Amino acid sequence: MVLRIGNEAPDFTAETTEGTINFHDWIGDGWAILFSHPKDFTPVCTTELGYMAGLKPEFDKRNCKIIGLSVDPVDKHAEWSKDIEETQGHAVNYPLIGDTELKVAKLYDMLPADAGDTSEGRTPADNATVRSVFLIGPDKTIKAMLTYPMSTGRNFDEVLRLLDSCQLTAQHKVATPVNWKQGDKVIIVPAVSDEEAKAKYPGGWESPKPYIRIVPQPE
Repeated sequence: MVLRIGNEAPDFTAETTEGTINFHDWIGDGWAILFSHPKDFTPVCTTELGYMAGLKPEFDKRNCKIIGLSVDPVDKHAEWSKDIEETQGHAVNYPLIGDTELKVAKLYDMLPADAGDTSEGRTPADNATVRSVFLIGPDKTIKAMLTYPMSTGRNFDEVLRLLDSCQLTAQHKVATPVNWKQGDKVIIVPAVSDEEAKAKYPGGWESPKPYIRIVPQPE
């Protein structure tokens, strides 16, 4: 199954470090981040899981849940979590999915259908493509996807920025420009006519070109 932005996030039931979950039910009416890992006890992923634990309060403020996935059993996740807390200074404070039959990895197009049906005997290199981030909205559709190589740690501050942008643009007919951060100016989307824009922004806008209309971030 090839996933694209706008597709429904595939639903599944899985065992996690916090018990059995049904994914869509677990998301509820908020946002969610699903981020995956090729194997437990891998060094780059260890740093990522710890950093994400420290950043979790920021996601909580934005009504966004966090869930990790690793292609290993839940009991190994529990052991790995001890190393994460010891080396990164943050205890894992969100669920980690055990994907021993590779079902979720395949469902999310991170492994091919012929990858087998067990995590037994697989190395991190065998699961190298299980390094994705999925941002899922309250309507259970995929709003954004990021995939990294095993050699490059993910920038979860950027994921938080991405969430801010997606939440803002879901509420207002604007887009966020390059390197936008919370509070920066935004762009009125082309689908909004000048007449409609004048009603929304009576003070006008900056317009270096007719197709670029820059306004303060709406509240």
